[in-house]
Parts: sequence; C-alpha cells; structure tokens
Amino acid sequence: MQARSNAPTTGAGATPSRLGGPRAYLVWIAAVLAYSVAVLQRTTMGVAGLEATERFQASATIVSTFVVLQLLVYALAQVPAGLLLDRYGSRVTITAGALLMAAGQLLIAGSDTVALAVVARIIVGAGDALTFSSAIRLVPAWFSGSRVPIVTQLTAILGQVGQIASAVPFVAVLTLSGWSTAFGAAAGVSGAAALLAVLVIRATPPGTPRPRTKQDLRRIPLLVGRIIRHPATQLGFFTHLSSGFPGIVFSMMWGYPYLTAGEGLSRPAASAVMTVLVAVGIISGPVIGALTQRHPLRRSTLVLLVIVAILVPLVAVLLWPGPAPIWLLLVLVAGLSIGGPGSNIGFDFPRTDLARHRLGTATGVVLMGGFLAALVSILLIGMLLDLQRPDGNYDLASFRVAFAVQIPILLLGIAGMLISRRRLRRRMAAGGRVVPPWREVFRGGRWRRI
Repeated sequence: MQARSNAPTTGAGATPSRLGGPRAYLVWIAAVLAYSVAVLQRTTMGVAGLEATERFQASATIVSTFVVLQLLVYALAQVPAGLLLDRYGSRVTITAGALLMAAGQLLIAGSDTVALAVVARIIVGAGDALTFSSAIRLVPAWFSGSRVPIVTQLTAILGQVGQIASAVPFVAVLTLSGWSTAFGAAAGVSGAAALLAVLVIRATPPGTPRPRTKQDLRRIPLLVGRIIRHPATQLGFFTHLSSGFPGIVFSMMWGYPYLTAGEGLSRPAASAVMTVLVAVGIISGPVIGALTQRHPLRRSTLVLLVIVAILVPLVAVLLWPGPAPIWLLLVLVAGLSIGGPGSNIGFDFPRTDLARHRLGTATGVVLMGGFLAALVSILLIGMLLDLQRPDGNYDLASFRVAFAVQIPILLLGIAGMLISRRRLRRRMAAGGRVVPPWREVFRGGRWRRI
C-alpha cells in the first residue's frame, strides 16, 4: 500500500485556509445525515421484532439472531471497508454503503422467509460497515487537528438521530401501512442519502490532493498485519472495546429485558431509563471531545476513567441485595452512555500516529473492538440465561449471573490498553518524540505524546 501525490499539508490533510469553512460543514452535514440513515437501517429490525415473528412465522429467538448476525457482519466487514476507504475515498464508500442498505431493505420488504431475511440483513450490515468509518475519515480532512476530537464526537452523537427515526416515524409507518411499505420507505431514505453523498461529499477540499493507495492484492495481508500490530491501532482497538461494548450490549439486546424481567420495572419506567442512555450520550459527547482536545496527552487516562464509570456501578448493581434502587440504575445507565463517547477516543490514536493513507484500515480495526466484544457478550449472556432458566422465565438472579460475564471482558480490555499504551510510548521514545508530561504540543499534524 503506497501513498501517492501528497502535497505539503497540515495534519488535517488540507491547507489551513481551507479548513473548517462553510464547505467543510456542508460536507460534514451530508456525512452525518448518511450515518444517521445507516443507524436507521441498522435499528429497523429491532423495533419490528414482534411484526417479524408474525411475518416469518419464527420464534423470538430466531428473530433475535438477526441482531447478532448484523453485529457479526458489521464487525468482520470493518477491515475490508477500511481498505476500500483508503483506496477510493469517503464519497465512494458512503454512496456504496447507502445503496447496499437500500437494496437490503428492499429485499426484506418483499421477503416472507427467514432465509431471505437473513440475506437481506447481511447486505444491510455490509452497507452499514462502510458508513461510519467513512464519515469519521472526512473529519481530519476538512477540519483543523485541534477541532477533530469535538467534531468526531458530534458525528457519532448526531448519527444517533437515526435511532429516533426508527423508533418514531418508521414504527408509525409500520403500524399504519404495514411491513412492505415501512421497509420500502426506509430503502427510499437510504437511496436519497446515496444521492446526497454523490452530490455533496468530497474526500478533500478542492485543490488538495487526496492520499491514495495502490493495493497489491498479494501484499494486503502483510500491510493489514502491519497496521494491526502498530501500538496506536491496538490502543484504539482496546479503547473502543473496553468503553464501547457494554453500552452496545445494553442498548441493542439485553438492557430492556433486564430492566423489566430482572429489575421488575414497568415498561414505561424501563423506556424512561433507556431514554437516559441516549440523553447522557448527547450531553457527554461534546464534553469528552473538549477534554480530548484540551488534554491530548491524557487521552488514554480519560478513557480509563470512563471505564471506571462503567465498571463500578456495574459491580454495584450485580452485588446489590435485591432489586437495585432506581438511582443506582440511572448511574449504571449514565456510565454505559458515557462509554460511547469514550470509545470514540479510540479513533484519535491512529489519527495522530499513522500515515493518512492507512487511516481507513486502522479505523476499521478500531471499530471491530467494541462490536466483537459486544457480539461475544450478547451470545454468552444469552447462553447463561438459557442454562439457568431453560423455560425463558428469566429473573434478577439469572440476569446478574449472566451480566457478570462482562467484567472479565472489561478487565481484558483494560489490560490491552495498558500494554499497548506502554508499547506506543516506547515506540515514540525510540523515535525521539516524547515531550515532558506538562507540555502539550501539536506540531506537524501530530500530538507528540499519548
């Protein structure tokens, strides 16, 4: 993988006069809209679970595997998506992702068998995998390095509007007009996102050469391995894993059942608690982005504090005698919510230490962390619940045993962070790039220490 035609630029990938202007915000808004549409497509099956059991004449267990399958495809497709992003740029990959999701939703709109629905979700998952990393890649190309952390957090937060879109207008269309109309409309929205990407999104500002890669297929495994072995990539991977996976597990699969069947909350109360998950994320994202921008030499320490905010209330809830009080559940949900913005710090480590033409692949590797851990956790929690209560009547005790499986995964992530951080600091020291801890220097497009 070789870089081509790199003109002298700042670390953001463009000359300072072109960074952060009106055109930059227009491109960024288009990317955020495309990502929010991807989140909409990602979450449609979750809100249509009951209708899916009726349409496909399948059990809830079979329908729930769609979520696991989607996570698996999303995670495994990240490295290929990163290679495509490095080769073709964000406009091509965002457009391709939106078209794939539109095709998948059209397929599921007309399907009435589980097999066809599975194929449709694979297509949607593949398109989804192309979108977020492509949107993130645009940020350092169009904005100055000091603004990248906040804009990255805003990209992730604003994209969650798609989840609201699936819960409100999509559900309304599903209820009033039926399955085919609802999923067909979702496909139409994705097609519109593809058109917007073609018209508005550009990989770099006008006149700025885009770093390209020429890939020799025989060398791709070697080069991907080199990116994976880089300590900055590994630190980003374990950051995303540790901070991100508990919130994914809670929001996408087991949070609502735990609150209702385990803690005994009413459905309205459980919905209110789940709303806090979104609200705290919206508030905490810019704050964590600002802290990352203000103290770039303490990014990994900030992540470790976020993990503590997840781990401590999780352990407290698991050990609490009887049902946990509502305040403790809110503290737990707040910690899980902060984990989302915390996991986004993982993208910052490769950005400041890898060549620009390898950022797409590195971002894909980082993204795999949280989603692979979430996939494993979802499966293990389900297995432990079924082992304890084969009849499906889960109670608080069974949920607590099952949820405890997340603790060793969190500890594994912390260990991976500490080891990769030490390796990265040694690598920087060997290159003469370490600065005193009280100095925060942004020079040549890179912060000079983690």
